[in-house]
Amino acid sequence: MDPSLRQLAAYVAVAQAGGFTAAAARLRVSQSTLSRAVSDLERVLGVRLLERDTRNVQLTAAGHETLRVAEQIVDAHRSGMKQLRRYLLGESGVVAMATLPSVAAVLLPRLLSAFRGRRPGVSVRIMDGLERAVLGRVLNGDADFAVTTVGAASDRLEHRPLIRDRFRAVLPESHPLADRDEVAWEDLAAQPFLAVGPESSVRRLTDAAFEQAGAVVTPAAEAGNVATVGGLVAAGLGVSALPALVLPLLGPGHVVHRTLAGPAVERRLDVVVRARRTLPPAAAAFLDLLDEARAEGREVPEGAAWITH
Repeated sequence: MDPSLRQLAAYVAVAQAGGFTAAAARLRVSQSTLSRAVSDLERVLGVRLLERDTRNVQLTAAGHETLRVAEQIVDAHRSGMKQLRRYLLGESGVVAMATLPSVAAVLLPRLLSAFRGRRPGVSVRIMDGLERAVLGRVLNGDADFAVTTVGAASDRLEHRPLIRDRFRAVLPESHPLADRDEVAWEDLAAQPFLAVGPESSVRRLTDAAFEQAGAVVTPAAEAGNVATVGGLVAAGLGVSALPALVLPLLGPGHVVHRTLAGPAVERRLDVVVRARRTLPPAAAAFLDLLDEARAEGREVPEGAAWITH
């Protein structure tokens, strides 16, 4: 039978204190409890560890070697438990999140800065991509959670509404429509329209908006990256429609954006987690910070708004 951690810790305390009285006072236990633990350790090991007299103890040769090993074991246990406590409190570990590029670049940076300020021992891993890939990261366990648009319903996923992100007309600054405060989808349909690629959730929503407006649009050009679409607009090649959170990614080109009406279209961004899964403590702490930001109504780009109910 191997010695127990309790026996080893008791022996270390007595050996380091030089006696049972001092060790018992330090640990706030009775001397008889310590004496019994050390005697049990000697019986398990089959050797005498201490030479006792009425006032103090002396370590035998076996006692010195046992102390060296016991200190390593006790120190390793204390260190391991300290690390475990930090992990369980969400003060260490890794937060793995999957999200859309616009969310990663526009919504998350300030939140991540605040989170790292509170929990510097936590690492953050961001996996950005299109909606399908983002949800796949959650389903296969690569990501703890996702912040993404609402895809097809799945009983394997739980959605928590987070942000409403309204579409806005994106125009060259010299375009005639740029003089208006509000632009309709029919107005965009009458212009060369620059679309995001068909795999994007943005494309799905713009196609649906044109259909609802009774307009048939064949894109003049399309690109997989919204920044590329913004560059094409800035070059005067056409117009587009993009969600508010995307607009800061367009850069300082000659582009303006206007309110879109008829119909007003918005995408909903949710926090998505795998159903019936307990989040790691650090990931749960980040989602608490996200809820805090929503409750406080922290600033988001014009056209976007927190979902508070």
